[in-house]
Amino acid sequence: MRETLYGRQAVRESLRAQRRTPFRLLLADGAVSAPILDDITGIAEARRIPVARLSRNEMEAFAGTADHQGVALETSGYPYAEVDDMLKLAATRGEAPLILLLDLIQDVHNLGSLLRTAEAAGAHGIILQSRRAAGITPAAVNTSSGAVEHLLVAQVANLSQEMEALKAQRLWIVGLEDVYGAQSYTTVDFTVPLGLVIGSEGEGLRRLVRERCDMLALLPMRGAINSLNAAVAGSIALYEVLRQRGFT
Repeated sequence: MRETLYGRQAVRESLRAQRRTPFRLLLADGAVSAPILDDITGIAEARRIPVARLSRNEMEAFAGTADHQGVALETSGYPYAEVDDMLKLAATRGEAPLILLLDLIQDVHNLGSLLRTAEAAGAHGIILQSRRAAGITPAAVNTSSGAVEHLLVAQVANLSQEMEALKAQRLWIVGLEDVYGAQSYTTVDFTVPLGLVIGSEGEGLRRLVRERCDMLALLPMRGAINSLNAAVAGSIALYEVLRQRGFT
């Protein structure tokens, strides 16, 4: 299966990560020169990736969007990982596992933001449910600014069952949800081997997912609204994990 990645950051990070097979680099006529574009063309030249020049209209048709920034990459599909790969990565780094589980996140911008923050925070992996949720599409790569190209991402058939499997590996599962009985996120011990669960934009955590959590954490709210965007809430929690683990 082939995909067309678009946008300068997405294309550069895919080339830097070297986890896909690139078939062809596409450049739009008249693309404004910049250091990042020089990086991209330099990598393509060093790796002998064929380069094609397209008109702006041809590029838009090929990329399927006008947001291509004059660059696209025809490449193999996203290389999904296994959950065991994430646990091995944590062991290799000598760190307590930090795995982000996304419960039916459907908005590609929320997904991209969470992926970008997870990569910046040093998460060992991301778990998505394969049905009824956004996957790693070219749009998700673009909205993550290419960060997902450096992440281990697994798709599973049943998120609730995967939570139980992680518990068997001695991970604590903490769901982010503002409900009765939840603790303030700053009082939860995030230094333990951790699976952090973020709910969907509209409904939060599904009932069965919520019930499978070892504990629930909330972000205090003082304003007139009573919820945060999923990507914002998840990002705040990820950086609390980072703070508690001493990465300050």
